[in-house]
Amino acid sequence: MSDRRAARTISPVLLGVEDAEWLPVTAGESGAAVFRSADATRYAKCVPAADAADLEAERDRSTWLSDQGVPGPRVLDWRSGDAGSCLVTSAVSGVPADQVPAEDLRVAWERIADAVRGLHATPVNQCPFRRGLDAMVALARDVVARDAVNPEFLPVDQRQTSGAELLERLTRQVERRREQEAVDLVVCHGDLCLPNIILDPRTLDVSGFIDLGRLGPADRHADLALLLANARETWTDEEQARDADLAFAERYGIALDHDRLRFYLHLDPLTWG
Repeated sequence: MSDRRAARTISPVLLGVEDAEWLPVTAGESGAAVFRSADATRYAKCVPAADAADLEAERDRSTWLSDQGVPGPRVLDWRSGDAGSCLVTSAVSGVPADQVPAEDLRVAWERIADAVRGLHATPVNQCPFRRGLDAMVALARDVVARDAVNPEFLPVDQRQTSGAELLERLTRQVERRREQEAVDLVVCHGDLCLPNIILDPRTLDVSGFIDLGRLGPADRHADLALLLANARETWTDEEQARDADLAFAERYGIALDHDRLRFYLHLDPLTWG
């Protein structure tokens, strides 16, 4: 049985979390089993014992970021044992930003830029977690060595290229990217795509960030690359996407480095597997 299928057999009740009408959540790429409480105020994420370390990392990062005043889920319960682990958090009220139409996303876009800038302003020297370029490359090496790259995560023009070749192309740039990271290090979300940004459906303000298991210090372009690329799936055409990139950069207060954006956009798919 795969880890993904094993996770689906685990429920919060089996792990000792209080009995409730937990409803399965089927959206998302995670291999974890995710449940929502019947009153929609809590989420439970459950994994087999082999994946407990990753879920524990999400627990610790969620707690730390909440303590910094950045809106997101609060940790309510944690259970771990031979059967697996379960993390229960408060729900962040609202709708994921990938589920609103382009016109609403455009209204929310500058507010998203403000929220991301606020996240990135969190004191990086107080962040106890590891996330930077060297950690990402090490993770990519492991995924590639296991031949575990998911081609569906790759750009279409890279899907016929081996993971080893794709990683080799990127490692030629690592020294330069490491120098850039050293002078542009911020607390990054680590998986800053629209599904992990929750909007108030009435006001279109940002309610908070979710899925914080990869949070840690990194080059801000690692976050921005994912966000801008993912938003292209909502914008109606390339002209709107370019205008949105410019608007985001102006509101955030940055001159985007497109070479760095491309580097991190191509590195990220190699770190999942």
